[in-house]
Amino acid sequence: MRIILASTSPRRRELMDLMGLRYEILAPEGEEVFDPALSPQNLVQHLARQKGENVAARTDGDALVIAADTVVALGSRILGKPRDRTDAIAMLASLSGRVHSVFTGVCMFGQGKIVVESEETLVHMRPLSETEIAAYVDSGEPMDKAGAYGIQGRASLFIPRIEGDYFNVMGFPVCRIGQMLAAHFGLSLSSP
Repeated sequence: MRIILASTSPRRRELMDLMGLRYEILAPEGEEVFDPALSPQNLVQHLARQKGENVAARTDGDALVIAADTVVALGSRILGKPRDRTDAIAMLASLSGRVHSVFTGVCMFGQGKIVVESEETLVHMRPLSETEIAAYVDSGEPMDKAGAYGIQGRASLFIPRIEGDYFNVMGFPVCRIGQMLAAHFGLSLSSP
């Protein structure tokens, strides 16, 4: 089965490789339409579907397109990627010492089907000092990540525990994706 990942994210590519999938990359084009009235769960499903539709429309129809979108939510407040250094500092200060949710929506287009699901992981962040936040932001690592941190990088020092899928916090819920592929497209990743 020809698989297309609708993303240029290095983290998503790394996790597709980890899953043992052969795939091509075709990035979505245009601007995402962000509806702030949607809940975080519905928003990531909507954005993943938008990306998937965009890429599926540019294929010949024989491919399975996988698209994903991730947001960090502190209560009902959605934290996307920071606009600049000040925004990143403010995001991390708001997450410091609190539990927040990471939502990833996954959309798959293929075999005449559209399947959309989402995953939520609770992340516990320890209290951070202003110095820690500034040093982390100055490292540049948080600037392209929802919520202004990457659990797989230096921010791992800030997170004593999570509840849910670790890979979801990286932006690609591997277990759920494997289940979706098996249940809806007959592609079992656990088989030799």
